Amino acid sequence: MSANPTIAHTEIDPLRRQFRQAMAYLGAAVNVITTAGPHGRCGITASAVCSVTDAPTTLLVCLNRSSAMHSVFDGNRHVCINVLPASLENIARHFAGLTGLSMEERFKLPVWDEGDSGVPVLRGALASLQGRIVEAKDVESHAVMFVETTDIRVRADGDSLIYFDRNFHRVPRAWKTL
Repeated sequence: MSANPTIAHTEIDPLRRQFRQAMAYLGAAVNVITTAGPHGRCGITASAVCSVTDAPTTLLVCLNRSSAMHSVFDGNRHVCINVLPASLENIARHFAGLTGLSMEERFKLPVWDEGDSGVPVLRGALASLQGRIVEAKDVESHAVMFVETTDIRVRADGDSLIYFDRNFHRVPRAWKTL
């Protein structure tokens, strides 16, 4: 432990640093998760999304509990997981807070439809899965939210956008020839 208490609080434990690096190499789909309701409207860019089961159709989404948006998602309980195509990388950047665009300005972009319960659905998404948070479990810094889907839209074209090694990357669709 450092003799300087200020440094001790800002240094990251070597195991955590290695874990973060290992997770940077875990390529994952880029998603914009949205919500709307009595607690407000907001969205985040997230790669911590995973299928759980297809009966009932359920996903999990991990959200940092210290995020200002955590309480909005938790209060509204209605969400849409929008799986982004490579062509919408700019939307991922906006909702990751990388462009300086306010939340209100993000939702004024002409790319949104209104889904069930007023939740914003990204028009050009590869897939949009609307649903309700049916359970949430706090695991240290994050909430693991289980979302049971109520409506699913899927596109038949477009390349995928993944996050790998702390950058966005296009993954071309592999077209099958008959």
